[in-house]
Amino acid sequence: MSTLALARFQFALTIAFHYLFPPLSIGLSVILVVMEGLWLKTRLPLYRQMTRFWARVFGLVFALGVATGVVMEFEFGTNWASYSRYVGDVFGSPLAAEGIFAFFLESVFLGLLLFGWDKVSPRIHFLSTVLVAVGAHLSAVWIVVANSWMQTPAGYHIVGEGPGARAEITRFWEMVLNPSALDRVAHVFLGAWQAGAWLVISVGAYYLLKKRHLEFAKAFVKIGLGVAIVASLGQLVSGHHSAIIVSRTQPEKLAAFEGVYEANAPASAYVFGWVHEKDERVSGLKIPGLLSWMVHGNPAKAVPGLRAFPRENWPPVNATFQTYHVMVGIGFALIALAALGVFYGMRGSLWDQRWLLNLFVIAVLGPQIANQTGWFAAEMGRQPWIVYHLLRTSEGLSKVVPANMIRVSIVMFTLIYLLLLAVFLVLFYQKIKLGPAEEGSV
Repeated sequence: MSTLALARFQFALTIAFHYLFPPLSIGLSVILVVMEGLWLKTRLPLYRQMTRFWARVFGLVFALGVATGVVMEFEFGTNWASYSRYVGDVFGSPLAAEGIFAFFLESVFLGLLLFGWDKVSPRIHFLSTVLVAVGAHLSAVWIVVANSWMQTPAGYHIVGEGPGARAEITRFWEMVLNPSALDRVAHVFLGAWQAGAWLVISVGAYYLLKKRHLEFAKAFVKIGLGVAIVASLGQLVSGHHSAIIVSRTQPEKLAAFEGVYEANAPASAYVFGWVHEKDERVSGLKIPGLLSWMVHGNPAKAVPGLRAFPRENWPPVNATFQTYHVMVGIGFALIALAALGVFYGMRGSLWDQRWLLNLFVIAVLGPQIANQTGWFAAEMGRQPWIVYHLLRTSEGLSKVVPANMIRVSIVMFTLIYLLLLAVFLVLFYQKIKLGPAEEGSV
């Protein structure tokens, strides 16, 4: 593999592993606010104990998220020094804001959330839980803003020429509110809420199947389903609007999402398929005119295809197509699962549906896979640009880092991440095995 391919693989590996944890912590922070809010309202010990149980899981997820996120900061300076020099003035602002306003807020009040139960009043403790949730969401806002600027740059000008050229902020809020930022923030939030909700549902369903902690388990499933159905339906609206924004700001990416090659014609959307990149065609099950309808509200209106753009600016079509469709497919499956849960819950027979409870247990993987494939579809769809239409990925690579050094670090990161994942799974399993009733039975 070339140095560029190795550097890209290493960044994909590190960010994919890191991105297992932030969505979980964001989603769990919402669940904690709901559970503790119910405790304040009802004063039922059940809600206090379940909040304490999930707060300990949140602490574990938060720690892994921080530990795995540090590595990427170093990669910007080693493998991607040319990119860092080019965007440093722009990228530094949201990252600094994330550290000052979000990570600091989340970290400070996390201590009170975990250890302040009997040391502060219930209302102060609840306020700490809310502020931890606010910090978790703010952290995501600034990271997504920085990434969105790479997708749809705004509020900048270019200073210098050639290798010395770099982007400088001219209008801060235009940079923050770049054309894709708000949609992407909403999409990330809703995906994170789904991740947290389905983790809680999965554990609740597991306890129900094992006939353990039954009152907790039923409350887990009910609260989780409430968050999951809201987030899943919201994701449907968010995804549709994101497609419209992508059609306006990154039409090559939209064409790759659906394998549209025709330069300018009404376009179909595929339920599933395979892109034959050499022949520039797609085989699979498609709905004629659906893509045109999604972006224009008119199935007969034309959508720009890949042939409307220079071939050297095409993203990897099949990889973008497949990851995008996996994300969409899982999104619809999660809507169906949540709707079935609500349906049987309203009929009063949810706890008797063992087949559905078994599906709930494994559904915890759904949001994680959807978040990962959605992220990869967004990033691969931007290629060959690291900053869209400004800087190619190949131009952002450091000139002095040898391929062998990256190979060694990939092996090292892989071993460390496997160790961290094993530690996380063991600690998480121990908490689940111990259960939420460790402070007294309910």
